[in-house]
Amino acid sequence: MFRERKNLRNSLIALATCLFVTVLYSPIMGRVMAQAPAAVSAASWSAASSDTFALGEQIDANLAAATAPLLAQGLNEPIVTYIAMLSGQNIVPKAVMTDSRGVVGAALSGNRLVVRGSFRELTSAPRDYATDPLDPPNPNITSAFHVHRGSPSENGPFQYALDVTLNANGRGGSAMGDYTLTPEQLQALQNGMLYIDFHTTRYRAGELRGILMPA
Repeated sequence: MFRERKNLRNSLIALATCLFVTVLYSPIMGRVMAQAPAAVSAASWSAASSDTFALGEQIDANLAAATAPLLAQGLNEPIVTYIAMLSGQNIVPKAVMTDSRGVVGAALSGNRLVVRGSFRELTSAPRDYATDPLDPPNPNITSAFHVHRGSPSENGPFQYALDVTLNANGRGGSAMGDYTLTPEQLQALQNGMLYIDFHTTRYRAGELRGILMPA
């Protein structure tokens, strides 16, 4: 009886090991693990996986909303689209710990850039630059959601503010902007040197950040 139980246990261990190796080295798991942080927890990995389809839908929705005004205008210029994946890991000089995330879609025609964004699970309310201004204050900073010029590894000068609409709990919402880029800004966009960031009362220097990249 003991020998039979031992054999059964060994068989179950072998089967579990086989299944683990098969899943670990499957193409799908390989892609997921390649994109996941090395120290990610099981709970956060599961949550990120369950959000994948919704995230794709949000990207598509933001890109469609950004492209629509340009199509309606009937411009002859081609439309080039960009996306920015916003994360606390992208904050410079030091990443911040946050469960918040955001997605920005942008459409460029000539020098006109239309931006549409969405965000969720902020740790705190957006920074209010009327009561907590920069020193010296900048009257063009009318919200906590900004376009900046700079590389992924540096903090660069403010360029534009987005118009922000918060949801009922004030920790998520949407944003929009429509800008005429200068030649320098247009070159920066094409060189991957325009980024988006979001500032909150807890993380005044930025809770979310992502570079605009071709979609």
